[in-house]
Amino acid sequence: MTTGLNANHLLFLLQGAAWTIGLSLIAFIGGGLLGMVVALCRVSPLKSVRLATGTYVQLVQGTPLMVILFMTFFGLPALGLKISPLTAASASLLVYVSAYLGEIWRGCILSVPRAQWEAAECLALTRAQRMRKVVLPQAIRIATPPTVGFMVQIVKNTSLASVVGFVELARAGQIINNSLFEPFLVYLIIAAVYFALCYPLSRWSRRLESRSARAQEARSLSTPPGQLSLT
Repeated sequence: MTTGLNANHLLFLLQGAAWTIGLSLIAFIGGGLLGMVVALCRVSPLKSVRLATGTYVQLVQGTPLMVILFMTFFGLPALGLKISPLTAASASLLVYVSAYLGEIWRGCILSVPRAQWEAAECLALTRAQRMRKVVLPQAIRIATPPTVGFMVQIVKNTSLASVVGFVELARAGQIINNSLFEPFLVYLIIAAVYFALCYPLSRWSRRLESRSARAQEARSLSTPPGQLSLT
């Protein structure tokens, strides 16, 4: 069986895969920074701040990412602000990722044993010092496995950027298929590339979860209840 697929097509797919990785990094880094702000605001002592960020999270999580992409790419130009497909895709993913990572990290912060919070208060630490020296170091350990697992969702969700014309892996495959009319072969290759990108992250996430569970069990056996942990 012969096919029109050649080295140039494969190179184009690899370029699309590179843009997928780049867009994933932009979404994770930018969304992670904003997500940390969201997480800290969600545990703020100020009720108004908690309500505002809670509303933001609910709105984003209740809206499909594709709709966010359409609103960004087609809605902003209607307001006089024209943006490129890359900017629209990056901004939309940043908003999407920040809401989900913010909730993941909020849960991890609140999962730090209450005794640790109370012990830090007994040391007369300010709230910022308690968060920086006691709570966040422990929350980071808890948050690492689910954060790595969510990176898989980020990589896969970059495929939706094709709806605004951004040429990442899925869009590159669509362009090639429109010229070759070999959907099974083209999308089989695309699936293999996505698998190659996501499977190592999935394995890493499961390994981190197992390691975290063993470490948590060891700490629970060695640390008396209520003892402050600064590590």
